[in-house]
Amino acid sequence: MLNVSKRQLRSWERQTFVRSGDVFTFRDIIAMRALLKLREKRVPPAKIGQALTSLRRKLSEVESPLSELTLLWDGRRISVRIAGQKMEAVSGQLLLDFDASRDTSLTAFAARPKVDASVEAEQYFQRGLALEETGAPVVEAMAAYEKAIELNPNAAGALVNLGTIYFRDQKLKKAESCYTRALTADPQYPLAHFNMANLYDEQGKPELARNHYQEAIRLDPQYADAIFNLALICEQAGETMKAMSYWKTYLKLDSSSSWAEIARRQMDRLKQAAFVGPR
Repeated sequence: MLNVSKRQLRSWERQTFVRSGDVFTFRDIIAMRALLKLREKRVPPAKIGQALTSLRRKLSEVESPLSELTLLWDGRRISVRIAGQKMEAVSGQLLLDFDASRDTSLTAFAARPKVDASVEAEQYFQRGLALEETGAPVVEAMAAYEKAIELNPNAAGALVNLGTIYFRDQKLKKAESCYTRALTADPQYPLAHFNMANLYDEQGKPELARNHYQEAIRLDPQYADAIFNLALICEQAGETMKAMSYWKTYLKLDSSSSWAEIARRQMDRLKQAAFVGPR
């Protein structure tokens, strides 16, 4: 039904994402579908594990977070919806949630309460996320992010997401400007470093890309995507031992996805190249 390989299933069982067994209930199927969606968004397995452990501890009435809750990924953290509110899964912190489907029109003469600019900026940021999640026209998400940045020029999350939209549209100068501003606002933001590295890699600037991948990993040692890309850069630079080390590290974090298969193939190719002697 879900096209899940036996290898992937056993990996999820080892990580206690799903229960072990040869027969699965409808609830198990829902949990696996949720895992597939998270994998499609390339959410690191370690972050999924942290979120599930925290949710099981904080919400004792929830037996299976994956099947009973909606897990959301914004590129930086996993959150869930509970009782109409949005909560960060690991910390338990309540998040502002701007519902994109809500009617925001005002009746005549209705007084609009004053809202702190940073709070309103976060609302527009959340609106941009919701619009992207629902597949709304990209210009609507861009407008929400731009409004968030207008209200709070240091809104690193909105800057990164707006930059990513520009990056996907190959407007690399605008993307670089957004990422630069995000890093100025929050130099400790791993995703901003990762996206800047991707941009430099796209521009054929591997050393600049390497620096930002390394910084992303320093800030988040379990940043599997950054480790994967850094391994590729080391390969391209002829740094076989470094590449092998990064591939091994990546496989410790992700041992079962299609990306893990690529990592293994790259390792095998490097090993063969290293041990083939002159004839």
